[in-house]
Amino acid sequence: MIPAIDYIRILPELVLAFFGCLVMVLEAFAPERGNRKLLGSLAAFGTLCALGATLYQAQARFAGAAFFGMVKVDQFSIFFHVVVLLISLATILMSLEYLAVQQIRHGEYYALILLGAVGMCLMSSANELVLIFIALEISSIASYILAGFRRRAAESAEASLKYFLLGSFATAFFLYGVALIFGATGSTNIAQIAAALRAGSSPMVFLAVALMLVGLGFKVAAAPFQIWTPDVYEGAPAPVTGFMSTGPKAAAFAVLLRVLFATNAPRDWFWLVWVAAALSMTLGNLGALVQSNVKRMLAYSSIAHAGYLLVAFVAIRQLDMGISAAMFYTASYAAMNVGAFAVISHFARAGERYTLVEDYAGLGRRSPVLAAVFTVFLLSLIGIPITGGFFAKFYVFTAALKSGLVWLTVLGVVNSAIGAYYYLRVIVMMYMREPREEAEIARIPLGTACAVLICLVATIWLGVAPNGVLNYAVSSVQGLVR
Repeated sequence: MIPAIDYIRILPELVLAFFGCLVMVLEAFAPERGNRKLLGSLAAFGTLCALGATLYQAQARFAGAAFFGMVKVDQFSIFFHVVVLLISLATILMSLEYLAVQQIRHGEYYALILLGAVGMCLMSSANELVLIFIALEISSIASYILAGFRRRAAESAEASLKYFLLGSFATAFFLYGVALIFGATGSTNIAQIAAALRAGSSPMVFLAVALMLVGLGFKVAAAPFQIWTPDVYEGAPAPVTGFMSTGPKAAAFAVLLRVLFATNAPRDWFWLVWVAAALSMTLGNLGALVQSNVKRMLAYSSIAHAGYLLVAFVAIRQLDMGISAAMFYTASYAAMNVGAFAVISHFARAGERYTLVEDYAGLGRRSPVLAAVFTVFLLSLIGIPITGGFFAKFYVFTAALKSGLVWLTVLGVVNSAIGAYYYLRVIVMMYMREPREEAEIARIPLGTACAVLICLVATIWLGVAPNGVLNYAVSSVQGLVR
């Protein structure tokens, strides 16, 4: 018989699944031509309940494995639960007005966000590779559908199809890796794999890890598996783009940390990740330089930031510092990127007509508040002090330097300087160019304002007082690698 405490250890997922199903049921009774703000508000409430369940679950008495060792609740899983749930909450809030403006009257949108979050939360706490695969598919299927939610736009259908086809191939690579690791160790449980690899390894383990890296590399948009990113990010609804660029990426990085470190896998993967980090930073920033569409620019930027984050993975001589730096970077990037897409989703208006860099000309005069918060998020993406982006890059590059990765650190700093150009170009356009048209900017609705506020507070807080989050990340590493 399964003890009651096991259900508490998956309480956030149960809450999200309940509210997701409730939204789906109530959608059937909603007026066909009515808006779906009430369902969105219910989804936001469900996310808050799941966040409360996570904080309740964080008590020391609930730490441990559940369901025969398939799920593990520890500080590491709690950290990523909070990140994923805050991303989901901000996405739902910014979508309340966005769906009305775009005349999208389908409450399933909110259910898909909640159910996608179920998969992401499970990925961060799963202690079993088969469960990770199932959670990955739950998250991915929701993302495939959400990417094509602007059904009247051809580029949205294209985004969904590309994401689905390429994502299916990537998932197959991950599953083949799981099969090989089972063949090499006789188990798919991470704790048992770690015990088996302490007794000895084989070349099959390296191949298994390499195949899993391919699957997870696609999910985090790391080079050379990044080719889908610009088209999918451009075609998907703006709030969904913010959601996809942060939520699944955070969950995939959590899985990557478990696969590379908690399994006690041999460090033969070092150069694979080193090359992926270097390629991601370079190709992402060079691609972003020539973009005229802000969503595509941030898509290439997302590739570059995946590269910065991977730098922390190869800092294996400073393992605690590297893993905690990766976790801090994930949280910081989520705050600033979701905030940036919240601004873009409001500014784009019906049909997402205004997504070019030139469309932002004169925004500082037409809407000073909107321009100011967008500037903060862009400066954080650059890595300017008193923003979360600064300390995120600082901790990553410090861990790399202490691990002797001088050339990779130099490459990261040079790429950061290159990246500053295309972010500053948008800021210059907002404050130093005349507007192309004097159209009035709509007042920021309450939902979007709350989403922006959550991201703004998180971005500034992580830049001014990062020690609390960083110390929590450092302490969570002990439970991951011991």
